[in-house]
Amino acid sequence: MRRAAEQGDGNSQVRLGSMFARGEGVPQDNAEAIRWFHKAATEGNADAQYNLGLMYNRGQGLLQDYAEAARWFCKAAEQGDAAAQFSLAGMLAAGEGVPLDREEAARWFAKAAEQGNSDAQYVLGVMYAAGEGVPQDHSTATGLFRKSATHGNLEAQRKLGLIYAGGRGVPQDVGESARWFRKAAEQGDAYSQGMIGIMYADGKGMPQDHARAAHWYRKAAENGDATAQNNLGVLYQHGQGVRKDQAEAIRWYRKAAEQGDATGQGNLGVIYASGDGVPQDLAEAAHWYRKAAEQGDAKSQFNLGLMYADGKVVPQNYVTAHKWLSLAASRASGTAQAKYAELPDSVAERMTAQQIAEAQRLAREWRPQTVRQR
Repeated sequence: MRRAAEQGDGNSQVRLGSMFARGEGVPQDNAEAIRWFHKAATEGNADAQYNLGLMYNRGQGLLQDYAEAARWFCKAAEQGDAAAQFSLAGMLAAGEGVPLDREEAARWFAKAAEQGNSDAQYVLGVMYAAGEGVPQDHSTATGLFRKSATHGNLEAQRKLGLIYAGGRGVPQDVGESARWFRKAAEQGDAYSQGMIGIMYADGKGMPQDHARAAHWYRKAAENGDATAQNNLGVLYQHGQGVRKDQAEAIRWYRKAAEQGDATGQGNLGVIYASGDGVPQDLAEAAHWYRKAAEQGDAKSQFNLGLMYADGKVVPQNYVTAHKWLSLAASRASGTAQAKYAELPDSVAERMTAQQIAEAQRLAREWRPQTVRQR
């Protein structure tokens, strides 16, 4: 191969460059990889142009240079290389090395998508769904997601699960939603694993089966999905699909809570308030209620409001109590809504008109905190 490369065979030069880049059969040597890629690229070899673009894009063996990366991607893309078309489109969409141009990005994503590049099909679908660089068209977006998902693209499979679950631009179809979530789940996608667990727990799109729900929740939970960690905790607390085990429930609630999951934080607060499986600790309960309440969890807002009205764990403050109770009432649903709605008026009976006005102002101006889960 080296002899052919030295004699100017472009394909041999690319293969040799790839071997040096990866350290396959030869010591890994980025400088040698670049030398062989550059020889072939300057003679018009599209694979070499693409690989040279990657080296510049990553700063692998040379100074990172997005403009130079885009230049080589463009050369390969114009020769029809789908991977280069996708990479060039990504740089145009981000404005890396080239002026930001979403319309031009969409054009190159489309070229790659037409050649069956599943990543390009997915990203172009996202652009059609959002109307970025192309006219908004949910039908076209869904068609692109389907093509990408059929090629095994995990993100597209997850996206179709969400689209059919919510009826976004298509008739709602929980069975179709479950089918696509399962495909993504079987590829190890934690979010989709958790969604399959929810569907089994609720009996939506498949027969209700708490044991299977626990199976999928566990997969997602072990992959770090905070919602699934909380949901698995619920099953252990109530003995649904698994043997009842309060210690295990607390363990999963804590994992979810420490990742910032508001429901898990609220459930952990309830555990500490009741002393069920742990020594009762109302201060610790208030700590977790507050974290969940600040994210908008209605039940925790209600519980925290009661603590401020009572004044035994936190300093009594009717203004703060009224604020949290009012927020809980406005965010609750179902039977909890009627229960929560009574409390602000009860606390207001002990407040001045000025205090009520202040509490109402604080509630109006309150905004939920966004916690980035790990």
